[in-house]
Amino acid sequence: MAEAARRIDMLDVRPAFTQADADALNARFAGVDARTMLRTLFREGTLGRTAVVSSFGTESAVLLHLVADADPEIPVLFVDTLKMFPETLEYREALLDRLGVVNRAVVTPDAEVLARKDENGLRWSYDPDGCCEIRKVEPLKRAKEGLDSWISGRKAFQSVTRQSLPRFEVEDGRLKINPLGDWVKADLEAYFVAHDLPRHPLEAQGYLSIGCAPCTSKVMPGEDPRAGRWRGWDKVECGIHVSATDDPANEPAF
Repeated sequence: MAEAARRIDMLDVRPAFTQADADALNARFAGVDARTMLRTLFREGTLGRTAVVSSFGTESAVLLHLVADADPEIPVLFVDTLKMFPETLEYREALLDRLGVVNRAVVTPDAEVLARKDENGLRWSYDPDGCCEIRKVEPLKRAKEGLDSWISGRKAFQSVTRQSLPRFEVEDGRLKINPLGDWVKADLEAYFVAHDLPRHPLEAQGYLSIGCAPCTSKVMPGEDPRAGRWRGWDKVECGIHVSATDDPANEPAF
C-alpha cells in the first residue's frame, strides 16, 4: 500500500493552467505590491504545488525574502550545475539560514548524461547552449515535474529579451510567476537596504549577474548588467526562461 501511494504521489496530476488564467491573474493583481500578491496567492492556494527557483545571484535575496516573509515553508529550488562559484554555494546556505527557509532542494545534472555529453567538463567552451541544456535546463525540468506553478526572479530591466514581462505567464500548462517583473534596479537596492539583506560576495568584485563560473565575467562600467554572461557568444539566456513573451530568435535551440 505504501509503495502504491508513493507511486501516486510521483504522478504529475497538476491541472493545466491556460493563458486565460494568467490573464485573469494579471488583471486581478495589477498595481498590487509583490508582498501582498504573494501572501494572497499562498493563503488562497491559488498556485497549487509551487516552489521558488533561485540562482542565488546578486539580486536573489529580494525575492527569497519576499517569499519567506509570506510563507517560509514554500520550497526553494536550486540547480547546481556542478560549475558554480564556491561563493554562490556558500551564499545559498547563509542566505537560506538567515531567512529561515524550511524546505530546500538541490537538483543536479544526470551523471550518465554528463558522462556521454560532457565527459571532460569542457562543453561550455565550445557549445554553451548544449552545456546549459544538460546542466541546467534538463535538471530543472525534472524538478518541476511535480509542480503546478513556479516562481521566478526575472526582472524586465535585466535584458532586451525580458522587456515584455508579465507577472503571470504559462509554460507547458504550468503557471509561472514573476513577482519582480516590473521592479527596477533602484527598487531592488532600496529593498536590500530596508531589510539589511546580505549581498553575494562576488558582487563587490564587479560580477553583477552570476551564473556558472566558466561563463561569468565581470561587468565593465556602462555595460548591461548581464553583459558578463557568456561573453563573446551570441547568447543571452540559459534556456530555462522560454515563453510567449520572449523572442525565439534570442533563445537557444536544443
